[in-house]
Amino acid sequence: MSSPATVAGPALEPPAAATRRPRTARMPWARYVAGKLAAAVVSFAVTLVIGFVLFNMMPSDPVRTMTRGRPVSQAELVRLRVQLGLDKPVWQRFLDFVNDTLHGRLGYSWEYQRSVASLTMSRIGPTLLLMGTSFVISVLLGLWLGQRSGWRAGSLFDRITSSTALTLWSVPTFWLGMILLMVCSVGIGPIHGFLPAGGMSDPSLPQSGLRHYVDVARHLVLPALTMILVVYAQYVTIMRSSIIEEIGSPYLLTARAKGLTDDNVRRRHAVPNALLPSVTMIFMHLGTLISGAVTVEAVFSWPGLGDLTYEALKIPDLPLLQGTFIVFSASVILMNLLADLAYRFLDPRVRAQ
Repeated sequence: MSSPATVAGPALEPPAAATRRPRTARMPWARYVAGKLAAAVVSFAVTLVIGFVLFNMMPSDPVRTMTRGRPVSQAELVRLRVQLGLDKPVWQRFLDFVNDTLHGRLGYSWEYQRSVASLTMSRIGPTLLLMGTSFVISVLLGLWLGQRSGWRAGSLFDRITSSTALTLWSVPTFWLGMILLMVCSVGIGPIHGFLPAGGMSDPSLPQSGLRHYVDVARHLVLPALTMILVVYAQYVTIMRSSIIEEIGSPYLLTARAKGLTDDNVRRRHAVPNALLPSVTMIFMHLGTLISGAVTVEAVFSWPGLGDLTYEALKIPDLPLLQGTFIVFSASVILMNLLADLAYRFLDPRVRAQ
């Protein structure tokens, strides 16, 4: 028989032990966040190094590029080199570059004669409109088709959906955009163009009011449709594979044994568990919302960051390319960080680490 002290021991646990337990539960979360933040900082530091080397150490003369086709004296060339800081040692130029970037100074565009930061801010709106619209539609359409296709794997619906998704996923984006442009804007044979060929709005129409918004929506159709047809296919494929892996799991058999209908089993049990791989892709695509699609914006002359990058490549405008590279990379790093933090809440296996 146990002694009274032995029986009463657990009930007389000192208060200090009770206060230590919540702290041990919070510490893994703090360490997890700190580790992910440290990884993001290291990734951004590597991005700064790559950005500097890529656009400052390449075998080209920025001054000659700026003065191409114009008669310039040697004294003016020297003055431009001093103005651009090209007379400084490489290490000092790198430190100045890091300091300017951390303070939001991304350089000065040679072609537009404006700061890269102001150019970037002026183009973010159109890019977010295009990429945000196509992103939301792609996610909703892809996940809906993917979960229904995977739940009925091998059916006629699954074969049509999967083959269409794989075909569109393999099509080059610029090629698909040009096909849509020819069919819906230029017209082929008896089909006459019925949508605008490019731009964001018609300059001959009022730039405000309901008529302007309808005009912007008409210009948005083709570039957004191009992005949707390519991106949604990725969600279909990944969601379908995740659903197929969940079919036959013990928890689904238990749900069916409790009398739940097939649709309820799919919606309430299979889909939430199959969403985890799709969450990673969603956040990865969120990182590209700011960078946009260079090819799509170039094909449809959409005035976003992608089109700005394409114009900078043709010159080439190295400060502008360097600034957009930093902005694009930072957005991807930030969204990957948010994805890692979201996984902490969504996946119990990550919380158990």
